[in-house]
Amino acid sequence: MVRRRRRRSVLLLLLALTVLSPLVLYTRRLSAALNPNQRRDLPGEIVNQGRGVKASKLNALPLETVGSLKEPVGIVFSEESRESASKSTEPDSQEFLLRKAGEHKNRVLSEATAADSARSEDDDLIEQVTSKDGEDDGLATVSVDQQQITTASQQRSASEASSLENVPEQTSMENSLEGNKDGALLDTRIRNIRDLLIKAKVYLGLGAIRANPQYLKDLRQRIREVQKVLGDASKDSDLPKNANEKVKTLEQTLIKGKLMQDDCSVVVKKLRAMLHSAEEQLHAHKKQTVFLTQLAAKTLPKGLHCLPLRLANEYFLLDPSHQQFPNKEKLDDPKLYHYALFSDNILAAAVVVNSTVLNAKHPSHHVFHIVTDRLNYAPMRMWFLSNPPGKATIEVRNIEEFTWLNASYSPVLKQLESQSMIDYYFRTHRANSDSNLKYRNPKYLSILNHLRFYLPEIYPNLHKIVFLDDDVVIKKDLTSLWSIDMKGKVIGVVETCGESFHRFDRYLNFSNPVIVKNFDPHACGWAFGMNVFDLAEWRRQNITEIYHSWQKLNQDRLLWKLGTLPPGLITFWNKTLPLNRSWHVLGLGYNPHVSSRDIERAAVIHYNGNMKPWLEIGLPKFRNYWSAYLDYDQPFLRECNINP
Repeated sequence: MVRRRRRRSVLLLLLALTVLSPLVLYTRRLSAALNPNQRRDLPGEIVNQGRGVKASKLNALPLETVGSLKEPVGIVFSEESRESASKSTEPDSQEFLLRKAGEHKNRVLSEATAADSARSEDDDLIEQVTSKDGEDDGLATVSVDQQQITTASQQRSASEASSLENVPEQTSMENSLEGNKDGALLDTRIRNIRDLLIKAKVYLGLGAIRANPQYLKDLRQRIREVQKVLGDASKDSDLPKNANEKVKTLEQTLIKGKLMQDDCSVVVKKLRAMLHSAEEQLHAHKKQTVFLTQLAAKTLPKGLHCLPLRLANEYFLLDPSHQQFPNKEKLDDPKLYHYALFSDNILAAAVVVNSTVLNAKHPSHHVFHIVTDRLNYAPMRMWFLSNPPGKATIEVRNIEEFTWLNASYSPVLKQLESQSMIDYYFRTHRANSDSNLKYRNPKYLSILNHLRFYLPEIYPNLHKIVFLDDDVVIKKDLTSLWSIDMKGKVIGVVETCGESFHRFDRYLNFSNPVIVKNFDPHACGWAFGMNVFDLAEWRRQNITEIYHSWQKLNQDRLLWKLGTLPPGLITFWNKTLPLNRSWHVLGLGYNPHVSSRDIERAAVIHYNGNMKPWLEIGLPKFRNYWSAYLDYDQPFLRECNINP
């Protein structure tokens, strides 16, 4: 019996050892894993084993530095924070108690399992935070707001500082304005003196004043004294010291005259008469100014009269073999870039050719076709023979070579040779002449001005050509004009309808039923000067015949006045292709306010108007653009005293 009990006790002991020893070993490993001091000695892979969290994701959270620390949120402590703190410290306290007291091993296992699940939830939260790079939590929002507040405060302080710095500038500006006001007051004083003189002159014409010879003599004396004091003064500082004394004396004299003349209606009538007389004088001066401007525009300067004479003399001294231009084979080559220029002005034609060649990328591909009249044929040829345009090709023709262009073929030529046209220009007393001097410009008598309507007949072998007036300057390469798709149109133009007077009703007579029926008075106008022509399309649509038909209808000048633009608007109606405005900038011959920015962007600038750059009345601010393409050291220019 005793042996059996011993065996049972031994078996139970062994059984207990086999059961309890694994539990003891497991609890030791578990306590070592939960103890942070012991975790430091373990490798990172063992520490993170079984957690499902990668070390790289945990390391993705940036470390906070001193510079990245923000101000704390307004809530320092709350119930939620206390609960979260108690939850976060609960596992550590439990581990401490388990290590101190020998609680039951099942409880230890259950608590350890709960701690593992809590840690896994925390790790999942960390992984979620590190995986959302683009989301901002409450703290990030607060930090952004803090940065915005800081930036706003800095800007406010900077603006306050700048405002303090600008105080002296504002003060000086106010002082300058006060100074300007003082200057205005000084000018007002001079105007008051002039008004006083006008009033005194009114008194001289009144009947009651004239009836008193002594007063009339005194008044005239006072007027002369004030006029002498005033002189040419335009500012108060120009007035002499005794000006106030003389003005007061005149005022006192006028007060006496006012007592003598108490009828205001007489004074009013006198003032009205003086105003009417002043308006008539102003109108007469304006009319005289227009006439003199037109006269100056038509008059040939002495130097430009001398130049063709000198050139013609030299031309006829040349050997006939030296009077020809080279590269004649290029004149009919449609693959090259051809220009048409019709002019009797040698210097103007030279500037057009020189500016085009100097701004061309490939000058040897450019061909210039110049047509002039009989008087300027030899001088024009001599100029370009002595001043060849580089590698470009040039020809100069006489308009009389076009034998087909006669009165039987061209209605406009027939009109120019008619007696009514001769009377319109050359009769001393013109009963039916137009009051506008612009329409009596002799250039309208020249067939050169109308030669642009016969381009296909003059150049039968060409398909495309660019027409240039002789008062333009080329500032950029124009070769891209030949690559423009004309879309079935005949002429490429720059429209000028930015202002009301550049519309059709400005040029055509819309009181005529023929004009009203065919055209829109508000249609946009355009300008000659730089135009690209599709000669093939011109021939296909028979544009020349359209031009002739309208010229026949305008035989009595009832549809439009003289000129080439009105028939151009009619002939090419619905056949124009609008070009970019930078291709052609107009107004340099009459408008001093043309923008320098537009001029710099322009490919062609046009001196349309009376103030041509080769005339003394030309606008000085625009003359340099033209004179830059002339060599004033050229012998012919020096001999004729032609200077910039």
